[in-house]
Amino acid sequence: MSEKSFEGYNLSDEIKRSLSVLKYENPTEVQTEVIPLALQNQDLVVKSQTGSGKTASFGIPICDMIEWEEKLPQALILTPTRELAAQVREDITNIGRFKRIKATAVYGKEPFSKQKEELKQKTHVVVGTPGRVIDHIERETLLLDKIKYLIIDEADEMLNMGFIEQVEWIIEQLPEDRVTMVFSATLPKDVENLCHQYMKEPVQIEIASTGGTTSTIEHSLIEVKEEEKIALLKDITVVENPDSCIIFCRTKENVDTVYAQLDAANYSIERLHGGLEQEDRFAVMNGFKMGNFRYLVATDVAARGIDVDNVSIVINYDVPMEKESYVHRTGRTGRAGNKGKAITLATPYEGKFIKAIERYIGFEIPVAEAPSTQEVASNQAAFDEKIGGRRVVKNNKTARINQGITKLHFSGGKKKKLRAVDFVGTIAKIPGVTADDIGIITIHDTMTYVDILNGKGSLVIQAMEDATIKGKKLRVSKAIK
Repeated sequence: MSEKSFEGYNLSDEIKRSLSVLKYENPTEVQTEVIPLALQNQDLVVKSQTGSGKTASFGIPICDMIEWEEKLPQALILTPTRELAAQVREDITNIGRFKRIKATAVYGKEPFSKQKEELKQKTHVVVGTPGRVIDHIERETLLLDKIKYLIIDEADEMLNMGFIEQVEWIIEQLPEDRVTMVFSATLPKDVENLCHQYMKEPVQIEIASTGGTTSTIEHSLIEVKEEEKIALLKDITVVENPDSCIIFCRTKENVDTVYAQLDAANYSIERLHGGLEQEDRFAVMNGFKMGNFRYLVATDVAARGIDVDNVSIVINYDVPMEKESYVHRTGRTGRAGNKGKAITLATPYEGKFIKAIERYIGFEIPVAEAPSTQEVASNQAAFDEKIGGRRVVKNNKTARINQGITKLHFSGGKKKKLRAVDFVGTIAKIPGVTADDIGIITIHDTMTYVDILNGKGSLVIQAMEDATIKGKKLRVSKAIK
């Protein structure tokens, strides 16, 4: 079954509306295969490369099928890394924005109490890393009675990181009457065993990976001595002069070295590796998405969880040791139908890694010449001009869907016995405002946040200055994000 647009899937109006704002015009190959079967509650094992649009392939049907009224979580999505959990939560929130779907991300290195508080609210979807999900299940802050959908994302990476036993423990706590979908760039034996053991006659979907790797990405390989790498890297960036670029290194030390060298040369650059505090890692991720800087130098921790539609070039400063990493790294470019480039710098000793990668991806990476002195000189002026300017992000989905949404802060919550219906009842009576203009409502003990959609925020603030909710006068203001 192949739909040329999302219209053919019989989705609810709220989901169609967010897809149109998010500019999801035509389904990708994985979405065409997955969405119709997911909407029929079919167990699925999907082998699909990173960057193929798989988050939306499960996000769209889940958001469509979730019952809004149900307070307990109905979908659990497991991811191997914190970055990916945050990214998937954002995608689900965007897709479910007009249906008021509440998604919560739970992962380590963030206060447990903050997540516990969020899970006390009505929550439709929980996205998390296995360890922290287990913590919440054991402490009964995450209740599983109503889980209808389990998604295991990047299953091969779960295996690589040693999470498979934790994943099995979680599966055993879930209701048996559920739909399970497993997504993986590769399908190692252990992942297949997991699928056979815990799934009901899963349909296997395989999206040809090499087509995806070559059709939108131009791959090349430049041979270089270790001590000449930095100079070559600078020459490549001058000649390519990308709008945005990720440089991948094998170790934290190399990331720090490359960062220091390019920073000293006035590049607009930040770095990302496992040695940074979680908060700093998220700040760097978000800054890159927003276009605050043009170059990002990172270890493989960033190869998953960066969803920026217009990364123009990926440079492998170090050849990845694991062949799968090559696909994950290069999959950061050439996304969403854009063209991309992947350039790998290889020292004479790295031939065997390159051969393994080529066998894995199914083609030889073309060898290219290093840029000539002449080429570098003729491109220098344009490079200098661009390096000073800010990067323009053409496609920040979250910013687009949040246009016209105002988050309001009310000075009362559970302690004043206030419920969501009290806020909806009062706000929907304001002339020019309907229940459709009210988004997600989050009620804490002493305060409440209400999203007002469709640009009606200031209208609501004005009207609420003289109104009461359940007979109580509350202060209302724009929330400071």
